[in-house]
Amino acid sequence: MPDVGLDEGNKMKAEVFLPEDYHPAEDEPFMNDRQLEYFRRKLITWKNELLEDSRDTIEGLQDGTRAIPDVADRASEETDRALELRTRDRQRKLVAKIDAALRRIDNGEYGYCEVTGEPISLKRLDARPIATMSLEAQERHERREKVHRDD
Repeated sequence: MPDVGLDEGNKMKAEVFLPEDYHPAEDEPFMNDRQLEYFRRKLITWKNELLEDSRDTIEGLQDGTRAIPDVADRASEETDRALELRTRDRQRKLVAKIDAALRRIDNGEYGYCEVTGEPISLKRLDARPIATMSLEAQERHERREKVHRDD
């Protein structure tokens, strides 16, 4: 019998046992409890890694604030800082996408294409757990985007 605990919304939530070597398989029901828990853990681990990198970046930027007399060195330092800030911004947007994926898991919408409603392949979700479209829908979307960009 599964362990039952309270989640943040004080709703009863069953704990799902997930073996360490578990990987979602095509021969099991799509988005069953184990698959959902697998992707939840994968997303949370990824988010925690990004947040840790972010803290390191912020600390590095704070430590790096110093007067550099040489103009070339100062320009190089500013370029490095700008690159760090762009990277940090991309990470912030990625964390938002991870949070959205976690919400989709909670809402029972995770793993299904937002365009077609069809299941997104497990291989695609394993490679890109924040995916919101099937590969076919994503390719159509990108082709349309490219056509509009070329105008």
